[in-house]
Amino acid sequence: MNVYAVIILAALLAEYALNLVSDVLNLRHLQPTLPAEFRDTFDEEEYEQAQEYTRTRTRLGWVSSTVGLAVLLVFWFAGGFEWLDTVVRGWGFGPIVTGLCFIGLLVLGRGALSLPFSVYSTFVIEERFGFNETTPKTFVLDLLKSIALGVAIGGPLLAAILWFFQSTGPYGWVYAWIVVTAVMLLLQFFAPRYLMPIFNDFEPLEEGELREAILSYADKVDFPVGEVYVMDGSRRSNKANAFFTGFGANRRIVLFDTLVEELSVDELLSVVAHEMGHYKLHHIPQRIAISVVQTGVLFLLLSVFLQVEGLFHAFYVDQPAVYTGLLFFGLLYSPVELLLSIPLNAWSRRHEFQADRFALETTQQGETLISGLKRLAETNLSNLTPHFLKVMLEYSHPPLTERIDALRNPA
Repeated sequence: MNVYAVIILAALLAEYALNLVSDVLNLRHLQPTLPAEFRDTFDEEEYEQAQEYTRTRTRLGWVSSTVGLAVLLVFWFAGGFEWLDTVVRGWGFGPIVTGLCFIGLLVLGRGALSLPFSVYSTFVIEERFGFNETTPKTFVLDLLKSIALGVAIGGPLLAAILWFFQSTGPYGWVYAWIVVTAVMLLLQFFAPRYLMPIFNDFEPLEEGELREAILSYADKVDFPVGEVYVMDGSRRSNKANAFFTGFGANRRIVLFDTLVEELSVDELLSVVAHEMGHYKLHHIPQRIAISVVQTGVLFLLLSVFLQVEGLFHAFYVDQPAVYTGLLFFGLLYSPVELLLSIPLNAWSRRHEFQADRFALETTQQGETLISGLKRLAETNLSNLTPHFLKVMLEYSHPPLTERIDALRNPA
């Protein structure tokens, strides 16, 4: 083992330990008594069910992450990367196709490893807690569609990245950055209309009180709404949600059909106002800009580490190549990405507070938004008392108690 192997191994173990500590503290932070704030929404049985749901999903996460880390370490120290590289090189393809085969086989293996956990999560845990509406047929079709999209979009994009680093000299990372950024932006335009309907049906919100209220509000706040759609989320789960996606003519506000069924018109309008707030406050282009910068930095660092033979030797690979370097750098960068997620999640939570404030100021119905958020928490069996470390590491949205406090006591 060289210094790179030691650093990567230590980082992977530290990341695993940090997540484990976060989970343990989160479970210990579960409160036995239903908080007074939620007694108008939850009953004691629902609250206990929400806590058990958190415990159950956490335990599955422990098993999944432990198995994943163990398989990675065994494959690594048994010389699996060198063995697989030798096998695919023996097929006699050029470096690009060889790289696609190498990475594709590893992605396929990782998917096969995670599949039993996904099946158990969907058909045992989600079923046990009354969420699952996914049939085996839908599950298999979703899996096949995801693989097909990964091959159709990810394959050519990965080939382009490999070619740029392989053939265009020291500025290959710039060309790769430009292409990936272009694809990222194009997907923002085309995904709502062409990709998302592959998995779900999107129907325009039918005429009626809710549609009129949303369009009237959109006109009031000068929101150029493209269309409001209802998505058949109930095909897979009873959980409820809403989101904003797309740009220009493809801009959409999407409401899960389960959300429309659960919330009143005023509560739904408050939730939609929150989503419009993200647009009006320019949160979406800000997030895209951060993603673009991150991608550029990532490719720049990759171009540096591709020249470091010690990185390849750390994984017992004798013949350096762009495709193996890309994978090994990803393992090296993964713990760094975890650390970067802390300020990025904090920034995202700040955006959520701002969108809540926008909804409050433009609807003057703060209690209605609070009521809608509480009903969503009940429907989704949310953890009402997460530990601050768990929030810091994983939460892109603030804990519900903090959102309620901010809505009732705006600065």
